[in-house]
Amino acid sequence: MRVRIINPNLQPKKLKVCAYCRVSTNSDEQALSLENQTSTYERLIKSNPEYEFAGVYHDKAMTGSKEKRQGFQKMLSDAKAGKINLIITKSISRFARNTVTVLKYSRELREIGVGIFFEEEKINTLSSDGEVMLSTIAAIAEDELRSMSENIKWSIHKKFQRGELIISTKYFLGYDKNQYGQLIINEKQAELVRRIFNLYIGGMSTEKIADLLNSEKVPTIKNGKWHSSTINIIIKNEKYKGDCILQKTYHPEINKQAKNKGNVTSWYIEDNHPPIVTKEIWEKANILMAERSKNRNPAVYSKRYPLSGLLICPYCGSTLRRKQVHNKRIEWWCSKSIKEGVKSCKGIHVRNEDVVMQNITEPTVVEEMIVDGKKHYSYTCKSDFNENCKKPKQEVENGGLLQGIHRPRRTIIKL
Repeated sequence: MRVRIINPNLQPKKLKVCAYCRVSTNSDEQALSLENQTSTYERLIKSNPEYEFAGVYHDKAMTGSKEKRQGFQKMLSDAKAGKINLIITKSISRFARNTVTVLKYSRELREIGVGIFFEEEKINTLSSDGEVMLSTIAAIAEDELRSMSENIKWSIHKKFQRGELIISTKYFLGYDKNQYGQLIINEKQAELVRRIFNLYIGGMSTEKIADLLNSEKVPTIKNGKWHSSTINIIIKNEKYKGDCILQKTYHPEINKQAKNKGNVTSWYIEDNHPPIVTKEIWEKANILMAERSKNRNPAVYSKRYPLSGLLICPYCGSTLRRKQVHNKRIEWWCSKSIKEGVKSCKGIHVRNEDVVMQNITEPTVVEEMIVDGKKHYSYTCKSDFNENCKKPKQEVENGGLLQGIHRPRRTIIKL
């Protein structure tokens, strides 16, 4: 008679199992679907005595062809940290619709002993034939995504041909949509739009308008700060005069958007919806903007200010902008600090007479320091600065760089 001794303290190691879910929109219906999937997977995993529940990861309103999904990346991070042994997901298309993405992460996880089980396809990536089946089915899923994208493009083009507007008013100042999807004026927001046009026609620049609205603590449509670029976009937007351009952008590739510069057909619709400003005001503002832009043409601008675009802030990497300060003195200030305030970058101020003496012809980082209460400067070409060139520096008062310093850079900044 043979007796086998069993140690009751030795229990088989449980698999740490998680689930991954994804829905394509943020609608209430999809949110309910996600909640149902989460609870279902939790019951499924907890009911298996061989499994240890490791959580349910999920993403909302994210396409499976993109890798930058918060829940997805958290799951991968936990798997690499040893918190997960097996991932259960509904299908390959829920995990990712890009063949490269599917194979990339399945191989990475398999190398650390983490498997993925796709329920619909009944594929386990740790099995011997798992990758062959996975690559085949993933390729089919990717082809379906491409076909779906082409169908969407076709339907959008048909809507444009019929003159139907496709626009979200969530971040569109001045308009809402009625029950039929037509643009209607939001009077409270429209007053701000009219004010911006009037200020600009009255002679105020886009930078000063942005500064004025920020000083009055007027929020943007996204509850952020105003910038000159924001004012620029509003003035150029033809929708404020009641017209509409369709197909301003297009998708040359899946999930890649680009400006339409004649690449595909676009449509212009006049009197599409109620205007916020008259056509005369809109035309006047845009003619004025074109004239100001012409005066600031790079070719003309470079002749007036030879150092434009060449001086660089050492703190944030932005270019320095020429500015007139007290007593009409000219200085060069960090453009980011001017645009977004000192909280974004503490910035640098350098006098124009100090930098013009340097004969700078290449992008150059201007560094400053206070020694014995006096301001000193040094000038380093951008490539050397980016390579963290730590050579001894010696500055002289008011920014004059000694001839014997930074000799390797003299051919670039021409001292």
